Amino acid sequence: MKPVDFRRRDEWGEPIPVNGWRGYIPSGLPVTYSGLILLTCIVVFLISIIFPAFVYNYLALNPDYVMQRPWTLITYMFVHADFNHIFWNMFFLFFFGMELERRVGENKFLQIYILSGIVAALGQMMISSGSMVGASGALFGVMGCLAIIAPEIRILLFFVIPMSIRGAVVLFALIDFLTLGSADNIAHMAHIVGLLVGLAYGQAMRRMPRYY
Repeated sequence: MKPVDFRRRDEWGEPIPVNGWRGYIPSGLPVTYSGLILLTCIVVFLISIIFPAFVYNYLALNPDYVMQRPWTLITYMFVHADFNHIFWNMFFLFFFGMELERRVGENKFLQIYILSGIVAALGQMMISSGSMVGASGALFGVMGCLAIIAPEIRILLFFVIPMSIRGAVVLFALIDFLTLGSADNIAHMAHIVGLLVGLAYGQAMRRMPRYY
């Protein structure tokens, strides 16, 4: 018989049992969806070092094979090209992803993340036939949503320049727009489209009294 794990209490102080997948995780571990995504990306990166052909052929998104491998519209977000790529994306996820999840809840966060990533990929495929990997399209959606529902957030650009999150969003969008079509192997259109999805999602949430 599975032990019951009580982690929350109601207004009377009575324990509330945790159901679902969280019931299998020790209560002392602060597991979140953003944390699980971060862990998954690291695991996939390690697998890509050992079995690169499998990861980049069957998990990365190749527009020429997207109809045969539709799952790659999601799995590409967990694949990264090199250590520098995964480091900065996971750094971004750790701060902005966890902050958004804390504010809107894990289910809403997951919706924003996955939806932004999928639409970002579709947008990039409209202008490029190259393969795609990385979480940046989804993460731009996360940042866009935060810019709408939490405009008071301030960041240190390059760890030095203080800037509002909305100012950072405008700056990043401008950089991606100006570098569209450049041969730098960066999916700039995916960034822009992911950001637009996040902005739209944040605007929709802001109309809801509980989030406003």
